[in-house]
Amino acid sequence: MGPIVDQERIILGIDPGTNIMGYGVIACKGGKVRLIALDVVKMAGSADQHAKLKRIFETTLQLIDLHSPTQLSIESTFFGKNVQSMLKLGRAQGVAIAAALYRGLEVFEYSPRRIKQSITGRGNASKDQVAAMLSRLLEINLLSSGFDATDGLAVAMCHVFQKDTNAQMPKSHNSWKSFIAENPNRMG
Repeated sequence: MGPIVDQERIILGIDPGTNIMGYGVIACKGGKVRLIALDVVKMAGSADQHAKLKRIFETTLQLIDLHSPTQLSIESTFFGKNVQSMLKLGRAQGVAIAAALYRGLEVFEYSPRRIKQSITGRGNASKDQVAAMLSRLLEINLLSSGFDATDGLAVAMCHVFQKDTNAQMPKSHNSWKSFIAENPNRMG
């Protein structure tokens, strides 16, 4: 039997929402990650919740057909005080998951805290900090992309750190100072 070849994986990361859905598509092979696509889908023009859900489903299918990922990484719903917002978010997440399952993708869910921790080493990192770290990890400027887009990318990167033994997940730190001290190569 010959050596196992490290296959390139394409991962679609989605930060679901009924007003804005952020997404990032990455390819990873041998611990190296490259950005394929990063953007948002804005649905604020429609008040019809069902039309928004249809658009999420169709857009997710289009992204899958265009980029051929084999895995969907999606942010799980979080518990909040506003039940209506949680319900809408849960529906958006469910529709994106249904589209991925319809196309035969494996689906992985990560909590917002787990995503932030995997990217920055801190579960309570700000959106700025997550975007800045993604810029450093991928060696491209993502700071002008908008937080909804970088949130989708963060979900995909979180999946890489959880599933790829070659990728180096940031260690948990109690401050940015300690993170910078142990990761000078990531600070530009």
